[in-house]
Amino acid sequence: MKTIFLFLLLFFAVSITHAQKPKDGTYTYGIAFQEWQGKSLGATCTVIIKGDSIKIIHNGTGNLSGKKGDIIEEGILMKHINTGKWIIAHSNNDKNAKEIGGCSSGPSVIDFKLKKFWLC
Repeated sequence: MKTIFLFLLLFFAVSITHAQKPKDGTYTYGIAFQEWQGKSLGATCTVIIKGDSIKIIHNGTGNLSGKKGDIIEEGILMKHINTGKWIIAHSNNDKNAKEIGGCSSGPSVIDFKLKKFWLC
């Protein structure tokens, strides 16, 4: 009985910490800058999800380079194998990338729980 209880507790803990992919739609997310410890500096973006596809679009707010309507990132939503984080992949190999997000050369990270897209 104790084993079942511990298993259920672990299952719920994992479920709470890793947000599920949102339904298809258009959302506004904050931009978290890796070099500023995740601060957004007022920048947001438009996130469009359709199936496993995602597109991040400059919505004109904050201090981002580029202009409103520019595509910042697009690809396929996958969970990174080693971290369990949602990534924006460009190939199936990205789910095994050594580095992800922020200022790395790996795929971008999107946090559905905190509604943040990570940039360098």
